[in-house]
Amino acid sequence: MTAEERLVVAIVDDAIHTETPHGRAIKRIIHGLEEFGIVVADVASSADARAAYANLPLVSCILINWNLGNQSAETQKDTLALLRQIRSVNEDIPIFLMAAPTSEPPIALTVEVIKEISEYIYVMEDTPEFIAGRIKAAAKRYQERLLPPFFGELVKFSKDFEYSWHTPGHAGGTAFRKTPAGRRFFNFFGEQLFRSDLSISVGELGSLLDHSGPVGEAERYAAKVFGADMTYFVTNGTSTANKIVFFGRVTQDDVVLVDRNCHKSAEHALTMTHSVAVYMIPTRNRYGIIGPIPPAEMTPKAIKAKIAACPLAKDLPDKKPVHAIITNSTYDGLCYHATEVEDLLGKSVDSIHFDEAWYGYARFNPLYRERFAMRDGVRDKNGPTVFATQSTHKLLAALSQASMIHVRNGRVPIEHSRFNEGFMMHSSTSPLYTIIASLDVSSKMMDGPSGRLLTTESIEEAIRFRRTMARIEKVVGTGKTKADWWFPMWQPATITDPKTKKKVAFADTSIETLRSTPSCWVLHPGEKWHGFDSLPDNYCMLDPIKVTVLTPGVNEDGTLAAWGIPAAVVVKFLDTRGIINEKSGDYSILFLFSMGITKGKWGTLITELFEFKRLYDENAPLGEIFPDLVDKWPDRYGGMKLQALVAEMHAFKKDRRMCGLLQEAFSLLPEPAVTYAEAFRQLVKDEVEQVPVAKAANRIVATGIVPYPPGIPLMAPGERTGQKSGPVLQYLLTLQEFDRRFPGFEHDTHGIENVNGEYMMICLKEKKKEKKR
Repeated sequence: MTAEERLVVAIVDDAIHTETPHGRAIKRIIHGLEEFGIVVADVASSADARAAYANLPLVSCILINWNLGNQSAETQKDTLALLRQIRSVNEDIPIFLMAAPTSEPPIALTVEVIKEISEYIYVMEDTPEFIAGRIKAAAKRYQERLLPPFFGELVKFSKDFEYSWHTPGHAGGTAFRKTPAGRRFFNFFGEQLFRSDLSISVGELGSLLDHSGPVGEAERYAAKVFGADMTYFVTNGTSTANKIVFFGRVTQDDVVLVDRNCHKSAEHALTMTHSVAVYMIPTRNRYGIIGPIPPAEMTPKAIKAKIAACPLAKDLPDKKPVHAIITNSTYDGLCYHATEVEDLLGKSVDSIHFDEAWYGYARFNPLYRERFAMRDGVRDKNGPTVFATQSTHKLLAALSQASMIHVRNGRVPIEHSRFNEGFMMHSSTSPLYTIIASLDVSSKMMDGPSGRLLTTESIEEAIRFRRTMARIEKVVGTGKTKADWWFPMWQPATITDPKTKKKVAFADTSIETLRSTPSCWVLHPGEKWHGFDSLPDNYCMLDPIKVTVLTPGVNEDGTLAAWGIPAAVVVKFLDTRGIINEKSGDYSILFLFSMGITKGKWGTLITELFEFKRLYDENAPLGEIFPDLVDKWPDRYGGMKLQALVAEMHAFKKDRRMCGLLQEAFSLLPEPAVTYAEAFRQLVKDEVEQVPVAKAANRIVATGIVPYPPGIPLMAPGERTGQKSGPVLQYLLTLQEFDRRFPGFEHDTHGIENVNGEYMMICLKEKKKEKKR
């Protein structure tokens, strides 16, 4: 029996080790439980229980002494508080109250107390053996109900130790054990992984493609948990989930409204469906942070004008858009008021697709109410059908590639059998059952109180980090001397207290207020901190768990200051210390406070930021900070100190208007010359050529130009580059020069190949003009 399979019982009783009749009875109960093979954790007080319970996720039953050694009102109130705390975390775990099932002074067992407990036991009446048996039965029932549909059946099947005559060929790991390398592989992951890696031939577990059996039951359970009419499990990521949605709604020559800042998987979906993109343009602020699409871009009038102005749509037989895709939240953590988006776009399209790859947790915390796709409440059957694609593996607990598609039907409902044809085109007939099981378990983890608890913990840890950073800035970021600098946070400087209506410094605002008041995080009009103009109030909110640390150097008007520290240097330093950020801009670094973040992690981050500050202030040699950099490029970095590198890099960005060019390049909508599909056809037919960016003026790109992170297209396939003096090519040429000047800090841009320091892109071959006779 594994540690996970053993039953664990916790007993909260301060008389447990006393030589009293009650204490001796408890010891006999413990002895009886141990004879059943049950592990007993004894806790001496309610205070200890509160501290211990969070660290005992394997507990299957809890015994609590109502009086905890005495019958004072205060003690029994404390016990009631403990009961409430346990139930706020877990509604189902059996709780046995050690008390007589009658009223006892000074506090009677009220209805509230009775509702929270599962059974009474009176240790001085029933035999210890009988009580131990009752506890064991309750704990076992709880364990059996604990596993969600698919994972429960998978566990049950793996225990049967059946001989495998089907794929996969390793047959429960046996094949791996036949060679030294294979045995190391087997031992590293453990037998259970291989015993649960099964073929679709195992009918007892159902089929992902047919959505039958335990797989189908797990999807229906997920739909209930995530508030959807239908849910589909996807085992190869939200990139594929996005394509599946397109295949269920879009076909050749259809017009699709596309968030210009959508992930490149939307580009792939447009290519594969031979549809035509009409873009809605989001905003960016002075830090290059991606903002929302303004409401004015989504009105029926604006959309009609966009379609009329699109060269690729002019000859289409039907110009009415059929579908829209929006990124929510944005990669920098900005969340739409989803009801407003649906109201606006629903006047033009029958289906709206929210790419919520980084936002699957929103439903489970009231802070995000009205800001996600699968909302509770009255369903408007005359409204648009709404999709949400979520990377369950990103910020919920699931294995990599685990994703879900959620559907809320509207006036054009999804008919399963037709939608499933597109699903099967993008799904393997040999899915990894471990991924399916992780999706199932993720649903279970978010069901009930635990979903709110887990999301609240993430939010609170992010808030603690944010407040700590703000307090540090007050002390060391005064700017009085050259050493008085710190890393600012991209967040409000002050918060309007919801009770007093007075402004309070962010650092001094209570965690409770920041945790539970959405208006604390809304991008209110006129506030300088966020840098987005003309957004209506309440339209957009910053997600507190997506934390952007700024580096000095950007003025409020977006120009670069005389002094600054580019984020690339800080990111490289943190990387040497084992701290990997999610993404970074020129002067911003994004950190995600997922459910796995702890105080130790963010405390270490602050410590290392202090260490970078110390090294900068002391002007340490690069050889001490980045020895690999100096070893690889000794002529460039040998003998250089940190302040010199930072100053040179900042001066380059300032002199070349690097941040301004980024703004201009992403604000510009290039001219679409051919469809995505046509550009891809010519790519496959080799009707393309590699062209230096310096010579690519007015060329048509064959592939998207996508700077990473986070994977947002600067140019889409089939678009014209524009003039050499235009912002797109000038921005790419500036990146090229930066990469030449600062080796080791190169940019990663999909669609660009760096050949000996020269940026090359793939363009469609130009058709030769016929000579006039």
